Amino acid sequence: MGKSDLGEFIRTPDERFQNLPGFSFDPHYTDYKGLRIHYLDEGPKDADPVLLLHGEPSWCYLYRKMIPPVVKAGYRAIAPDLIGFGRSDKLIRRRDYSYQLQVDMIAWFIKGLDLNSITMFCQDWGGLIGLIVLVENPDRFARVIAANTALPGKPPGWGLLQAAPRNAVIGFPLWLLYSQLVPVFNAGKILQMGTVTKLSPEVVAAYDAPFPDRRYKAGPRSYPALVMSRIRKNNLAWKKLVKWDKPFRTAFSDKDLILGGGEKVFKETIAGAKNQPHVIIKDGGHFLQEDKGEELGALVVDFIGSAKPNQVE
Repeated sequence: MGKSDLGEFIRTPDERFQNLPGFSFDPHYTDYKGLRIHYLDEGPKDADPVLLLHGEPSWCYLYRKMIPPVVKAGYRAIAPDLIGFGRSDKLIRRRDYSYQLQVDMIAWFIKGLDLNSITMFCQDWGGLIGLIVLVENPDRFARVIAANTALPGKPPGWGLLQAAPRNAVIGFPLWLLYSQLVPVFNAGKILQMGTVTKLSPEVVAAYDAPFPDRRYKAGPRSYPALVMSRIRKNNLAWKKLVKWDKPFRTAFSDKDLILGGGEKVFKETIAGAKNQPHVIIKDGGHFLQEDKGEELGALVVDFIGSAKPNQVE
């Protein structure tokens, strides 16, 4: 156990991450306020970066299928682990986690690596966090793909429920109850519940790898209850996001029981989403990177090659 500026933390032993299937990437680390932050960094360092932001209870392992086609096309793929997830350090007290904690860390992370012309792919909490970072650092981003994500709040002219994903009215309350009440919070089992593909025992174990026991799980346990904790600030963020006029695409899946239908608010409100070829990924669950990773990687490559600034009407 260690101490940081953000609270006491624990570090998952490195041997937990050995010989994970389909995951031969070298780890990279940086220090944030006394916490070790892990990230993947593949491809030429001088190439345009693709920032891949995961949600919960997953980690950058979720992007192992997307990274190869992105790198093969000549781009730089960067996938950080949020605080409390993956190979990043875990604060041990639930009260030390907040929505703002991850926003601040990701903003610091992209500035620390001096990333510019960023293509962001964000899913689940990756969007809740990444879209805030986007509006606060717009000059660093070139384009966005939002996939099975949301920004809790209400865009100008929309009501809170109107802006909510179609499935969230039932799916999210059930997830919230499950996450807080289930005796054993099993990340691998949750990933399997959120995918169409049958995961092998080895892949399930890879998603469990960051969390040897309950002491490591304060982050995943905390975040479902924090979704609405930044709602007033998010309403202000929406006022900026709707004016974002660089290319913005959605790639939601057809079998997401939590955030299905959430693409509508992005498509209909964000300036840069107009006239874009939005897609619905067929036979993809909530964790669509697991179901359709190679397809999504190709989608990112196509987006970078074809997306031009919109002529906003």
